[in-house]
Amino acid sequence: MTSEIHEAIRSARRAAGVSQRELARRLRLSAATISAIESGKTGVSVERLQVLADAMHVDVRDLLGGEEPAAREREPGTGIPRAHRPHGARHWREFPPLDIDPVLGAAIESFVETGYHGATMRSLAHRADMSVPGVYHRYRDKQELLVRILDITMDELHWRIGAAREEGETSVERVALIVEALALYHTHRRALAFIGASEMRSLKGENRRRITNSRNAIQYLLDEEIASAVADGALRTRHPRDAGRAIATMCTSLSQWFHIDGPSTPEQIAREYSDFALDLLRKTPAGDEL
Repeated sequence: MTSEIHEAIRSARRAAGVSQRELARRLRLSAATISAIESGKTGVSVERLQVLADAMHVDVRDLLGGEEPAAREREPGTGIPRAHRPHGARHWREFPPLDIDPVLGAAIESFVETGYHGATMRSLAHRADMSVPGVYHRYRDKQELLVRILDITMDELHWRIGAAREEGETSVERVALIVEALALYHTHRRALAFIGASEMRSLKGENRRRITNSRNAIQYLLDEEIASAVADGALRTRHPRDAGRAIATMCTSLSQWFHIDGPSTPEQIAREYSDFALDLLRKTPAGDEL
């Protein structure tokens, strides 16, 4: 391994706000070993590099490239993750497969099938075809797996919704595009979206506050565009805040019933939901003349 990779490991750890002692605890190593890895005194295999990347919640490609990692950067003062385009996605309407490690993939499948509390680290190890110590070598507990899943979800959602919003020339267009992006995500990434909708209650402490803020930020983007369109007279609803919540809930509930092999494609659903949202927001208040 080159000195650039060792420096990239150090940079990734610092960017993630993780001390050497904390990283050592996550990996069940000594702080001295982490120091030796970062200084280049200890070699790093490809397998261990992946383990280090998982523990710091960064893409292993960031470490191999020797660049400052971006995967866990957050907007200053908010705790909200900066949006990141998934690898291979050229446009917000494209959904290439995500690069998910075996343990995380097993956790996603298990949390959807049995729920967070129905899964154990032993059952995840069996599903991932790994030893139990091997699972603990990558993730210290189920909570870390759940946080990682929700971070992936929110990072991608922020990028997709931000990119969709930028394409709109008017507030009405931006509302429609945000709804389309939400509906596409909750159909194409149904498993991640399902966990996001059902397991927020299982988050603990600071992670729950942080991810709640991230979810609220997306709702506020939609609310802002609805309010702007109402102020311009382009939409007529008397209850823009309530309508915004109803529209967002309509989209997030897709993960509970949509099936990719059903009669409608994600793209068809997304277009229909955009129309549904605008129909709701254009509704003439009772008693008003058309």
